[in-house]
Amino acid sequence: MAMSLGVMSTLFSGETASFSKSALSLTSLRHLPPPSPHTNLRLVRTVTSAAASKPPAAATGKREPRGIMKPRRISPEMQDFLGVPEIPRTQALKQIWAYIKQHNLQDPENKKIIVCDEKLKSIFAGKDRVGFLEIAGLINPHFLK
Repeated sequence: MAMSLGVMSTLFSGETASFSKSALSLTSLRHLPPPSPHTNLRLVRTVTSAAASKPPAAATGKREPRGIMKPRRISPEMQDFLGVPEIPRTQALKQIWAYIKQHNLQDPENKKIIVCDEKLKSIFAGKDRVGFLEIAGLINPHFLK
């Protein structure tokens, strides 16, 4: 960090000094005598080259999807259900929920339970009823490494 505006006046005990931005730094302040209680010194942060060289966010562009956002190959059973050979987990789960809502497969008394039809049984390990929290675990084996 360096002093800003290049000029400091009435430095310690009434001395007057003038410094350029690059000449005065925190290390050079260590060599000065301690300030009197009436001295009003203000350090101002300046832009460093690391901060100035960082490209703006818009210029970086989109990065490759990672984790659950990355498209993965899926099993033949899941391909029959979704109709695609590769899909991100998030999109697969979204399409499964859309199918469940479209075909009204939630238990009317407990909406957290899904009553599986034949198509869902093929991807949910043959279960007749599935809790909504189980869905992510049941589709996990369908995503191939």
